Amino acid sequence: MFQKRSPHVLKHARRAVALFAAAALVPAAASLCPADVAAPAAPKTSTMSTTDTTSSTAAKPVTKQSWGKLADGRAVSLYTLDNGKGLRVRVSDYGALLVSIEVPDKTGKIADVALGYNTLDGYVNDTGTYFGAVVGRVANRIANGKFSLGGKTYTLFTNNTPADIPCSLHGGKVGFDRAVWNAAPASDGTPAIVLKYLSKDGEEGYPGNLSVTVTYTLLPDNTLRVRYAAVTDKATPVNLSQHSYFNLAGEGNGTILEHKLTLNAPKLTPVTAGLIPTGEFLTVKDTPFDFTTPRTIGERINDKHQQLAFGAGYDHNWVLGGVSGGEPRFAAEVFEEKSGRVLTISTTEPGIQFYSGNFLDGTIRGKAGNPYVRRSGLALETQHFPDSPNQKNFPSITLQPGETYSSITEYKFSVR
Repeated sequence: MFQKRSPHVLKHARRAVALFAAAALVPAAASLCPADVAAPAAPKTSTMSTTDTTSSTAAKPVTKQSWGKLADGRAVSLYTLDNGKGLRVRVSDYGALLVSIEVPDKTGKIADVALGYNTLDGYVNDTGTYFGAVVGRVANRIANGKFSLGGKTYTLFTNNTPADIPCSLHGGKVGFDRAVWNAAPASDGTPAIVLKYLSKDGEEGYPGNLSVTVTYTLLPDNTLRVRYAAVTDKATPVNLSQHSYFNLAGEGNGTILEHKLTLNAPKLTPVTAGLIPTGEFLTVKDTPFDFTTPRTIGERINDKHQQLAFGAGYDHNWVLGGVSGGEPRFAAEVFEEKSGRVLTISTTEPGIQFYSGNFLDGTIRGKAGNPYVRRSGLALETQHFPDSPNQKNFPSITLQPGETYSSITEYKFSVR
């Protein structure tokens, strides 16, 4: 979601479940639910058949290299993870960035499918794409940069003004995407990197010292697993997400309009002109937002529909089917026919923001030197719902002292 325009808290989880049940919506609440909740199977409509391109090659050790310095002298590093079976990922401790994701096509040809920059300066000077970053303390938008908690109103920096309506986006002026995280390879020798960050009490207006851990792990079946954990010493809202943009034909290689998308989501949360949810739930059937069966992204993106006009295309939160929490369940699939690449996303989160790269305009040149034209990448941000602190009908994102925020999203790459 880019605008140039730009078990969680159980008592809140129970309240959210009750509200959702009353609305006959998703029987889910927060990203922490009891571990014994069963995850539903992938929908039959998701066309999940793939061809295995992995081999018996062992994973390679995680490597580290210098990636430059920030203006204040802080050193930034780049880490390479390689599972030895076709998936190689580069991660930076600046913004917990996924700098590149290299995967094979159906002929075995490797390409980087994640939009972004070759240099640290590219990310430092970026003006709002959030390419590859972990975003927080609260991902997505908070209306007017304000929320109330425990009888107190908190004011955040408003860094986004769609339709000239202010909001706080992805953590504010200096969100987690601008932090330098403490990073170290996993101690068990797996192709994994563990990144930690302490968001101090009052940072960007949020209460509480929030200790965050993000772990990227490459699994043998070419899955990139992202695990989030956080604890706090004061009640605070938390909603973390990964903001990579994908083009399965290869970054900088045309648009994503011919990619086929499936979303395990019968509803979405419609928005106002300021891209803030109305608090209602819209059934996607018979609308341009119905991706419950595979559909090319460009098929109805230019339909005359108020919600498409507000987002200049797709930039909305879909309500995922199945029970959130527990084990990751099927959320989305993307298929690019020419390369044969398939991306399957599973998550413990209740929602997913699909952004179709509407405000990329060709002024950014990617890692191969090609311009990122309009709709040359798509983001699928697993998350809790936008503006949750101000929406009584949405699952709570409040984390209390003594509790642990936990969330998992998996990105599986294969070919067909």
